[in-house]
Amino acid sequence: MKNRVPVCASLLFALSAQSAFGADLAVATSTSDKTEYKAEDFAQFAPRTALDIVRRIPGFSIDSGDSGSRGFGQASGNILINGQRVSGKSNDAQSVLGRISTINVDKIEVLDGTALGIPGLSGQVVNVTTKESTGMSGTWKWKVRSRENLRPTYNDFGMTLSGQRGALSWAIEAESDPERGASAGPERVTDGAANVIEMRKEDFTHQAENASIAGSLAWNPAGGSVANLSAEFSTYQPDDKEVSKLFPIGGVVGRRLFQGSEDETNAEIGGDYEFGFGPGRLKTIALVRRENSPSVDHVLRGNLDGSGVSESVFEQTVEEGEYILRSEYAWVPSEGRDWQVSLEGAFNYLDAEAALFRSTGGAPLVELALTNANSRVEEQRGELSVTHGRVLAPNLNLQVSLGMEMSELSQSGDAENVRTFTRPKGFASLSWQVDPTLQLVARLDRDVGQLDFFDFVSSVNLNQGNGSQGNSEIVPEQAWKLSVTAEKDFKDWGAASLTVFGSDIEDIADRIPIGTGDGPGNIDSAWRVGVDLDATLKFAKLGLSGTELTFGGEWRDSRVEDPLTGVERPINGSTIYYLDAELRRDIPQTDWAVGLYLESYNGNPEYTLNERFHSGNQPPFSNIYVEHKALLGMTGKLVVGNILDQHDWLRRDTYDPNRLGALVRSESRTRHFGPIFTFELHGTF
Repeated sequence: MKNRVPVCASLLFALSAQSAFGADLAVATSTSDKTEYKAEDFAQFAPRTALDIVRRIPGFSIDSGDSGSRGFGQASGNILINGQRVSGKSNDAQSVLGRISTINVDKIEVLDGTALGIPGLSGQVVNVTTKESTGMSGTWKWKVRSRENLRPTYNDFGMTLSGQRGALSWAIEAESDPERGASAGPERVTDGAANVIEMRKEDFTHQAENASIAGSLAWNPAGGSVANLSAEFSTYQPDDKEVSKLFPIGGVVGRRLFQGSEDETNAEIGGDYEFGFGPGRLKTIALVRRENSPSVDHVLRGNLDGSGVSESVFEQTVEEGEYILRSEYAWVPSEGRDWQVSLEGAFNYLDAEAALFRSTGGAPLVELALTNANSRVEEQRGELSVTHGRVLAPNLNLQVSLGMEMSELSQSGDAENVRTFTRPKGFASLSWQVDPTLQLVARLDRDVGQLDFFDFVSSVNLNQGNGSQGNSEIVPEQAWKLSVTAEKDFKDWGAASLTVFGSDIEDIADRIPIGTGDGPGNIDSAWRVGVDLDATLKFAKLGLSGTELTFGGEWRDSRVEDPLTGVERPINGSTIYYLDAELRRDIPQTDWAVGLYLESYNGNPEYTLNERFHSGNQPPFSNIYVEHKALLGMTGKLVVGNILDQHDWLRRDTYDPNRLGALVRSESRTRHFGPIFTFELHGTF
């Protein structure tokens, strides 16, 4: 059952002062509304974890925040656990929700982020409160998947275990999530006059082992202090293989083999400690993240008569690291007002080593010069911000934040450069509770984007036969973003959230000419607009009890002046639209459910100095499923995927000497990957 109860507009202090597990929220005078759920409200879905519950909240979509964001900064995402943000990046809020068994969920609240007073939060925010427990509980899952041209996977599984003893609670998770993909189809190569010069038959396979172990500790002694510690270690080992049969028009039949592999390891540890200090509370957050990624790409080509033999190898080893220390001090809210000051320091680095080897005619491999491929990039950054929230009226809340960022970017190795920047940042968020079922949120942001350190170093794409020139002069982009969100509760009919936004971007990172080649670089200005919609429509009022439609969609448009042609075009490779929809029916008085799922995406082309590259898939990806929610105490689910026979397509145009010149070559292909069969089991203990 859904209940609406009053909460305090300055809920920040009440939330952040509680334990990370099992605390009660302090509630004071009402200035805004919240929607409260119990786990039993979602019984029709037989949820096993808090993640299963939150995914079913009407009109709500989980945002764990951007794991690639600039440090911690102010709160991002829209999930709180017992009133606190999660002190992790790859080990994010969604991961933590997946470790909380349903039996340990006390309540789930949908709150006004602006009214919470937590800097950075606005719009709908979900707070999951857990029960105090003296025992242990856990969840498990197992999945087998089968598809054309690949062996079935049997090692897709995961297990969580959690418990509590006094003021200390803990959770641990181990997971294996293998990836398998395969597609095959024809490719046609034409010259600038559209004459076919070569036909190809291609088979592509992707196999990856992906495993992780993660855990968390929370400590909430009687004195009111709160401490949290989380850690994760993961490995990712992809292997890609593409076999091409080549049929040149009037030429010798040939073969081409591409193989790419990586052996990536990631480790992250984060924690926070909060306690009363003077007239407020002090919170310190720390995080350390390390990644090591050696990779090898190999291309071998030759004709069946033994001629035209060539071989290329690109080896790269990348080490990345991130260290963050952040402190936040919040004064005790009074008279509908709250203040917070925060200070953050961060150190990021990327250390890359690479080598390119080639040979022809069966000769030994010879190393080729590769400029700016062996380099170390570092950023030292400091940020200071002050945030103020206040109640303007019983149904109107304002939050304003002003900050300043100072950073130093340095690069050594093949390219040496040192630069310093000082940039303002901040936001203003205004939420208006129009009535108990409608809330409007307007927000203005001044953002400083996160650099991709790979943009600083050169790389080679052997499979596409091109590369990217590193750019030691690239700088973080900045943007003004204005958004308006409407959140509507349609009661028994469901709920929806609609956001409209526009961004004015400075120094956007795109593709630019560099020397005789090209690579990532900055363009003075660009703009982007978009619409996001999340909605749930229930059909019980139409006599279809247990039936609902969930929809999530986004649409984008953008413009930037192409640095080569001077003509406006969309931002390189940007999204045009993405949508997913699920129609589910939980059959009344039974333990059975059936459903249909659709997903579709379309993006803009990518432009390099002498190429236009566009890829996608059609029709929408789709699956149907049948689920039994009490299969010997477990949940069993059978999924038949790709029932509409989605295929991938690609078009690649090459110009000489660049895109201002004539079209000299085009490649177009279509690859099918067939049906996918999946059987899943989920359980608790």
